[in-house]
Amino acid sequence: MFKINRSSAKIIKSTIYPIILSFIIVGLAVVIAPSILLKLDGISSLDVFASPQQKENVTITALFNQMGKAGMGKALLDDAIEKLKSNHPDLRVNLNYTELHDLTHDATKAEMLKRVANGTAHDIVLLDQIWLGEFAQKGLLTDLTNYTEKWGRAPEWYQSNLAGGVYKGKLFGIWYETDVRGIWYWKDLLDQANIDPNTLRTWGGYIEAARKLNSVLRPQGIEGVHLTGASHSPDLWYPYLWMLGGDIIKQKSGHPTKGTYWFPAYNSSAGVKAMEFIKAQVNAGIKPQKKHFFGDEFANRKFAVMIEGSWMPNTWSNLTKQQIDNIGFIPMFPVPDNKTKTSTMMGGWEFSIPATSLHKNIAWEIIENMLKPEVLSPWLAKQGFLPTQTTLGQDTNPFADHLRKSIPFYDDMISMIPTGRGRPNIAEYQAIADHVREALDEVFYRIKQPKQALDDAAAKSAKVLGWVK
Repeated sequence: MFKINRSSAKIIKSTIYPIILSFIIVGLAVVIAPSILLKLDGISSLDVFASPQQKENVTITALFNQMGKAGMGKALLDDAIEKLKSNHPDLRVNLNYTELHDLTHDATKAEMLKRVANGTAHDIVLLDQIWLGEFAQKGLLTDLTNYTEKWGRAPEWYQSNLAGGVYKGKLFGIWYETDVRGIWYWKDLLDQANIDPNTLRTWGGYIEAARKLNSVLRPQGIEGVHLTGASHSPDLWYPYLWMLGGDIIKQKSGHPTKGTYWFPAYNSSAGVKAMEFIKAQVNAGIKPQKKHFFGDEFANRKFAVMIEGSWMPNTWSNLTKQQIDNIGFIPMFPVPDNKTKTSTMMGGWEFSIPATSLHKNIAWEIIENMLKPEVLSPWLAKQGFLPTQTTLGQDTNPFADHLRKSIPFYDDMISMIPTGRGRPNIAEYQAIADHVREALDEVFYRIKQPKQALDDAAAKSAKVLGWVK
């Protein structure tokens, strides 16, 4: 039998053991070092050695308002996440989707503000354009400026829609769908009063048409012209202010605490003239309507003429094709004279990424995918919404053609976007809108003259904006 003496054993210990030990150390390094490095990068070492079928799970939490039909927001997100898979085969993206519905507009905002502000992680949130400033001012949103600069698609947006996502020079939201307002009318009802629709284009013609329509149609229980007197009445007044060169607010120096800040401007000479047109309508017998059903009252033929939004065709589900063919649309607000360029107001919703998001890069990529024409266009067609991307307003774009075939009066409505404007998205806007509404009510019901009503409202707005203690 072969035996190892003590001297041989010492040689083995001094030579073989270190070799074995070095193999063990190298082996451990191969396993442990990548794990440590990958842990530093936020990736589990298990992912490296996982089989090809194993994927990292990421949960995206989205908080949306109901957009049209229930679940339509989730449908858009699902399409965008499906597109994400091809770029990230290593990820399994789960969607935690919450849709707020059956709430008023103000209650929806309050609920979203509460949920985003309470520290709970949300990755994508849907905001009304006029809410953006308040959320951004409170530090609740991620600055998307760097993302959009790398993205490179921002120049494809209509300028007013792009500006609607900016707060203090930084982009916090992407305005993805919009609406416009114009003149809708029933052709046969105008014919009864022997009125050429083109007369509705000017202030004088509009008022004269209202008088004729009321004299002919009121015995039938039909009002000639609809005048919005509901809580959102400022939205239907701003275009008259804008077409005359006025603004809701303007920057002004000398603020007590902020140096240069916003100051109420709607009580300018342009504002007074715009309010005089409201007074003229009331004097002509046009009644302000406190209850508002966003077009149902027109579809039910309670009014012959109505200035209302591009969502109107969505209210026509019970109308026959013959009835729809009997509806006309003029893509404008009435103007004081033919030399004045018309305007319109645009509303809509924006995608934002809350500051609490744990997956900002993935959330942005999902937003990118939702905004791709091949994803967004079919969704807009189902909703009857207008796009904010100039490419989807072009005749040569195949995705625009799909929208054109799906949405009545599409080209006419799209033509209004370059003349349209959004409302200020500063945090104080809602209070300012309430002041304008109060001024309108005072003119509607002959409590004050236009100038006095606007001056009194502007004094309240100046206080809210911090100009007066």
